[in-house]
Amino acid sequence: MKRFVAIARGRVQRVGYREHVYNETFETDISGYVKNLDTGEVEIVAEGKESELLDLINRINIIQRPIAVKSFTVIWEEPTGAYSDFEIIRGDIQLETFERMDYAGNVLHSMDMKLDTSLQKQDQTLDKQDQMLEVGKDTRDEITLLRKDTRSYLDDEFREIRKELTSIKDALIRAGIQV
Repeated sequence: MKRFVAIARGRVQRVGYREHVYNETFETDISGYVKNLDTGEVEIVAEGKESELLDLINRINIIQRPIAVKSFTVIWEEPTGAYSDFEIIRGDIQLETFERMDYAGNVLHSMDMKLDTSLQKQDQTLDKQDQMLEVGKDTRDEITLLRKDTRSYLDDEFREIRKELTSIKDALIRAGIQV
């Protein structure tokens, strides 16, 4: 059994970092807490198997939008066994509510930006499809015109060939050759 006290600095408050830390302790035997400090930092106290604690440190020392841990200090201590599970220690209810509203606003803004980007890409795709349909229509029209031209040309050629064949037959008949 081991214990560490860690201080995370950077963009770690009002971005869902405590929830991230809390979620990373699921399916583990880690106990302790995570809480915001008045300094803008986040404190994590965790007890458990050393291997699980090392894995936890790797999973919470992150830069993953909107979270940006810029500095992560870990102090190893002897375990106290004071915690039965892992929890988020929350502060003043009003501050917590505003923090959640800020976070929700950021998430909504991010979703809105992604939706705008997605819609722009969809518009571009539709424009390209429209262009391709127009090219397809133009190609079809050109092929139709080419077929008409080819038919007219071949009809004229066949008429000439028939005339020549008729002329050859007449000449053969005049020469006394039966065809």
